[in-house]
Amino acid sequence: MKVAELPTGFADKVLAAQSTFRSVMEAMARPGSVQQITASVGTPAPMMHGAAAIALTLFDHDTPIWLDDPMAAAAPVARWLKFHTAAPVIADPSICQFALTGDGSALPGLDRFCFGSNEYPDRSTTLILQVESLTEGPGYVLRGPGIDGTATLRAIISPENLFERLSVNATLFPRGIDVVLVHDDAIVAIPRSTRLIGKEG
Repeated sequence: MKVAELPTGFADKVLAAQSTFRSVMEAMARPGSVQQITASVGTPAPMMHGAAAIALTLFDHDTPIWLDDPMAAAAPVARWLKFHTAAPVIADPSICQFALTGDGSALPGLDRFCFGSNEYPDRSTTLILQVESLTEGPGYVLRGPGIDGTATLRAIISPENLFERLSVNATLFPRGIDVVLVHDDAIVAIPRSTRLIGKEG
């Protein structure tokens, strides 16, 4: 595939990046809340619109990224990321800053990613996980900073035990894994400080 045949990036780089960054920050500030990505962006399959916009906003030549098998197997994804972001795609998840996951059923153990250090907890991996739905499915009852009491997220997530896996964050904090769930143009952030306290349905 030639460069000219790759999906486009943002139609308006500055405004689109600013808009997407605000959506990501709002999602991080209000864990469990569904935020919309409104920026227009070309999307190489199997990336979803929200994941592509986040990539164009947060990835650069200093942010090593890891792709799961479905993403890595789609050659246009790596080429699109390299052309539009210059981010290095690496094979070792333990040193990646972002992990882009299209099939959560094959998600490696979280201990294969970077949890950061006590001195630099921000140098951990942020997991960008595409999911089936962020409006339907079981209700995940969440608590933590940025949540007034509790918040209930209805979502169909693979792996189904994602929140159980993320319980390691409680013992590691301030180290840990942050997660951004993506479905089409909707995103939900699950920062490392957010805890699952119950599940409905």
